Amino acid sequence: MVSIGQWWMWLIFFGIVGFMLFADIFLLGGGRSHRVSTKEASIWISVWVSTAFCFNVGLWLYLSKTVGSEQAAIKATEFLTGYLIELSLSVDNLFVFILIFNYFKVPPELQRRTLLFGILGAIVMRLIFITLGVWLVAKFHWILYSFGLFLVYTGFKILFFADEEPNLENNPLLVWLRKHLRITKELVGERFFIKKDGLLYVTPLFIILILIEFSDIIFAIDSIPAIFAITNDPFIIYTSNIFAILGLRSMYFLLARMDELFAYLKYGIALILMFIGFKMLIVYWYKVPAFLTLGVIVITLGTSVMVSMIRNKMTHH
Repeated sequence: MVSIGQWWMWLIFFGIVGFMLFADIFLLGGGRSHRVSTKEASIWISVWVSTAFCFNVGLWLYLSKTVGSEQAAIKATEFLTGYLIELSLSVDNLFVFILIFNYFKVPPELQRRTLLFGILGAIVMRLIFITLGVWLVAKFHWILYSFGLFLVYTGFKILFFADEEPNLENNPLLVWLRKHLRITKELVGERFFIKKDGLLYVTPLFIILILIEFSDIIFAIDSIPAIFAITNDPFIIYTSNIFAILGLRSMYFLLARMDELFAYLKYGIALILMFIGFKMLIVYWYKVPAFLTLGVIVITLGTSVMVSMIRNKMTHH
């Protein structure tokens, strides 16, 4: 499959990601146990979003000089559209993270390290899923229509069952883990494992980590097909996905305090999924331009947040 990504471009991308993670974890106290303030979360969200936009601008400048301004604009729009799709779908995933942490009654200061490992795991799994997706699309082009039908179905499902919260108590994975693992009743700081009476025990944080990784796999099944409606370029797909995922940890701590601003976001996500699915189903007859897809996503997300804010203001009055 043709890609704009040269070896040195992949190197720059992984270098940026590695440096930012290193700064977050080691230089700025990101790995230290502490309660993340709204200010800190907002700053890190701004940093990750700015980094993604700067990367996209750099990509556009390079492609303008090498393949022409028209192709550069197309690829830059594809990156931005893919980034926004992944970001919007990932926000829905964050509601599940909030539910998991609340269920286990984990204090905010002990949540950050678990989320860090969850995000790192998500990066690895996305690489596997995207590589598999690229191979499938290249070998069986008709699978795009299956992706389209699946996204339309998922959108309808979210639209009509958006208010239903999952029941963690009866979650099959959690039930299985409780049967097969020795789990401590209480949290032990930020530790995942401890030894007690010569036996190895896992702490509730380890169970939470597994649930977070599993939920990300489920959400990847939605988001990966969605990005293939925008582009088949592995470089655009992977970079836009990873930049969106990297800001999730900061978004989680902001969302946990401002969830009323996103009350109707799930409905917006449902409409976006149905639109993208429909776009994939009609691609044989008409290819929806990337800029039009971007416009639909921005307007839908903006409207969802605006309606949520109006509802919140009316509720408090």
